[in-house]
Amino acid sequence: MSTSKNRMAKMQVDKALIRELANLLNETNLTEVEVEEGDRRIRVARSISATVMAPPAALPAAPAPAATQPAAPAPAADDSKDPGAVLSPMVGTAYLAPEPGAAPFVEVGSKVEPGQTILIVEAMKVMNPIPAPHGGTVKKILVANAQPVEFGEPLMVIE
Repeated sequence: MSTSKNRMAKMQVDKALIRELANLLNETNLTEVEVEEGDRRIRVARSISATVMAPPAALPAAPAPAATQPAAPAPAADDSKDPGAVLSPMVGTAYLAPEPGAAPFVEVGSKVEPGQTILIVEAMKVMNPIPAPHGGTVKKILVANAQPVEFGEPLMVIE
């Protein structure tokens, strides 16, 4: 037997712990997790590959398909400075309705009360309701449904 095989034969491998760590990777979309106990250390990692494809050189222009959801206007640089701006409290995916096919929480022109849910930001598979910080009228919706958002990104303007 080689030295590495002897070492593996002596090592007690906790397969249940490895499965649990692998499940944790899948549930949290992490690429690596490591635990250490005494002189034993277990590291579970996965690689995520992304394929980037170059667009074809020249294709004939095709009519654009009708969008299933309206595109949100790109937020202007000054929207985050607007006193009525509602900023994203986390990184995640913004949803304007409680579920697919449902009516949106609010629309431009909607009157909102302080604390009323105006959208949801999903982060790590947790749906986080975003409340209106103050009452008023929704003047702008700066994100599209299912759009990724960053921490501090303006989501809406309520005046």
